[in-house]
Amino acid sequence: MYLSTIDRPARDTPRPRRRARPRRGRVAIGPNVLALGAVSLLTDVSSEMVTAVLPLYFVLALNLSPAAYGVMDGLYTGATALLRLVGGYIADRTRRRKRIAGVGYTISAVAKLGLLGAGASAPALGAVIVADRAGKGLRSAPRDALITLSTPEPLLGRAFGVHRAMDSAGAFLGPLVALGLLSIVGATTPTAFDALFVTSFCIACAGVLTLALFTRDHRDEHPRAKPVTVRAAVALLASPRVRGPVYAAGVLGLATIGDGFVYLVLMDRQGFPAGWFPLYAVGTNLVYLTLAAPLGALADRWGRKRMLLCGYLCLGIGYLLLFGPLPGTWTTALVLLCLGTFYAAGDGVLMALAAPVLPAALRTTGLALVQTAQALAYLASSVAFGFAWVTWGPATATRVAAAAVLAAIAVTAVVLTGPTRTPAPTPEEAAE
Repeated sequence: MYLSTIDRPARDTPRPRRRARPRRGRVAIGPNVLALGAVSLLTDVSSEMVTAVLPLYFVLALNLSPAAYGVMDGLYTGATALLRLVGGYIADRTRRRKRIAGVGYTISAVAKLGLLGAGASAPALGAVIVADRAGKGLRSAPRDALITLSTPEPLLGRAFGVHRAMDSAGAFLGPLVALGLLSIVGATTPTAFDALFVTSFCIACAGVLTLALFTRDHRDEHPRAKPVTVRAAVALLASPRVRGPVYAAGVLGLATIGDGFVYLVLMDRQGFPAGWFPLYAVGTNLVYLTLAAPLGALADRWGRKRMLLCGYLCLGIGYLLLFGPLPGTWTTALVLLCLGTFYAAGDGVLMALAAPVLPAALRTTGLALVQTAQALAYLASSVAFGFAWVTWGPATATRVAAAAVLAAIAVTAVVLTGPTRTPAPTPEEAAE
């Protein structure tokens, strides 16, 4: 009786106030993520105003075959994939992720001017494309690592969703800028593409300047007694938890064809004028911009693996719709909706899914490993689809691609198993 009286607090004694927990939906994204999103926005305006017209430039202006375009498109994404590993490893070893990303952004900006001198030479164009993608290969993993280091793990899907939404805002604006320039200068005049390439270079320089002035590095986030070694980086694949996202990225990349092929099919079905070609990318990126942030937040609650697989299911449906029974306008709208949803549900979500299972000291290298597997697989799929287009025709080739997407979903569902929250230790960390 007395003990219960002593233990019970007096009525007039104020109880300590509980600290209000912020609602999950109101948690703000850090300023570093927003700054990196601004950099990506400007860079994607620059990149997409070129990317949006490359299929048109290659196939109509240079008279390249779909097979040759497939090789160029594969080079654009996959030829410099190994540089992602180099950039990721250097960023982890030096812990200067912002600096490595800045080098990548600068290389891509300078490459825009290289398009002016390449002219109609396919080898020169290939070299410029490789240089541009070398910059992307160097910057992607350090940038994504900075996002993970600036965000609590439970909110990674939301953070990547916000970043990808800003990134896709640039991808949405880029084709509009290209469309405006082509309408002013004239899509068929010799100077049209030159004006576009110079404008792209100037906007890319603005992105580099934004990175230098407004983003913060995380050089001291995970101090180590020993520097990161090549042996420790190679040993990442020894962990089944790390191999899962890498294998999944490769399998899914093999089932993905270039958007340019999809847009060429849509243009052929609807008979669109060549000058309006960039509008297809505008439609895709409008959907991506709208859905990236909400689907990223939903992935944190519902499950990132489920969201990733749903995104690829939308991609497969989009491929099937290309030669379906619907009229041209409905086909175009639904295909662009499927493509935009695929990017919103798959791009940032894959990085958010992979990051928690990677050791902190090798996170950039691990993300680069996932991106490299996806880029190399995309290189193979793009080249293969270009030849399939020439051999079987676009209708059969896209249906085969849709079947490949469904097979990739089944394989990924098996490969991505187990929890994804505890980082896998490297051999050196285990020894320590």
